Amino acid sequence: MPTGKDSAQAIAGGCIPLPPPDDGDFGALADRWADCRVLMLGEASHGTAEFYAARSAITRRMIEHHGVRIVAVEADWPDAAVLDRHVRGLPPREGAEEPFQRFPRWMWRNTHVARLVAWMRDWNRGRDPGDQVGFYGLDMYNLSASIRAVLDYLDSTDPEAAAVARQRYGCLEPWTEQPAAYGRLAGSGYHKCEQAVVQQCRELLARALEGRDQLDAAQNARLVASAERYYRVMYQGGAESWNLRDSHMVETLDHLLQAGGTEARAVVWAHNSHIGDARQTEMGSRLGEHNLGQLARERWGSGVVLVGFGTDRGTVTAASDWDAAAEVKTVLPSRSDSFERLCRDSGIDRFLLDFRDDRDLAAQLSRPLLQRFIGVIYRPESERLSHYMQANAGRQYDGWIWFEQTQALFTVGDGGRQPDLQHDLPDTWPFGL
Repeated sequence: MPTGKDSAQAIAGGCIPLPPPDDGDFGALADRWADCRVLMLGEASHGTAEFYAARSAITRRMIEHHGVRIVAVEADWPDAAVLDRHVRGLPPREGAEEPFQRFPRWMWRNTHVARLVAWMRDWNRGRDPGDQVGFYGLDMYNLSASIRAVLDYLDSTDPEAAAVARQRYGCLEPWTEQPAAYGRLAGSGYHKCEQAVVQQCRELLARALEGRDQLDAAQNARLVASAERYYRVMYQGGAESWNLRDSHMVETLDHLLQAGGTEARAVVWAHNSHIGDARQTEMGSRLGEHNLGQLARERWGSGVVLVGFGTDRGTVTAASDWDAAAEVKTVLPSRSDSFERLCRDSGIDRFLLDFRDDRDLAAQLSRPLLQRFIGVIYRPESERLSHYMQANAGRQYDGWIWFEQTQALFTVGDGGRQPDLQHDLPDTWPFGL
């Protein structure tokens, strides 16, 4: 069994040092994945600027040089559909709402996404519609809007159930364990509200179906059933709601690839917990959960490349609870018994590990190690319980991109005081601000 020092030295000897993500040469690292049909790009948190910048550079390279015409992200379908029309140079639908206005807004209403969207719009200009790149959401239908509808209803009818609901939504991330929230659920009275909540979700979905084009309409039709089932099972705990959500995402991706034809290729943006193979983590071995990366490998085999992203320390945009205000939080240095600490101890601050190319390194890093996962919620005071789980990184991913120190998504020109939400976005953002 290799020691931590052995593994850190192996990482140092086997890694590929990288320039900063804003360097013009950064995106060239994607050339090694030119043959894949689906390239999945992860993130260790939903609020880290370097992850967004790196994924943007890789995505542009895959579009320009390697035929990708599908950019699919861990976002709600209807919000992403607004951006898809924008990047294709189409006018917004009559009565369409401005996208990504609900919690967690910072995931997509930030300058990195806005710049990529503007770049995609320029790329598409003058191209045949069949050769344009599209922007799509993989996630459950209007998850954020439906959650908001649920909370509004419970706030007005059963505040105790509303409090439990907020805790339950905060537990959607598979590594977060809060047994007390499950225990209080049975006596919360939520079961008395379930039918009304599902009916509200059904009505919200039905209103959103109006005026869609063929692809959008087909996707929305199949989303209604998935979403209704999801809201029925999510409060019950266990793996079912997570598995339903990730099964839905891989089905949506398959739908997009089929619509694009046999040569269609995609870049996917999602959290490490979604794109890293769940079979190589506690999600699969202990919790009985599968995920997007596992299902994609099972469906497309070697045509899929899974790339995780990690960091040791810095700052992150996150909330303390579901639907709470965004904050800039300090990310604690990684634990001494974690995969991230091995990366830090390599002494190289920015690199790529290519596990497909270096099988020996992959084997050495295929033992259980703690790995950190920060979603839209970050609770550093309970970090070990809330944000770490065991994983075998060498088999969980095909590649790993490392930034030793990272920073939160910030608004341009605000001196680093506020999370990057909607200010200073380019004028080309839909419904310009």
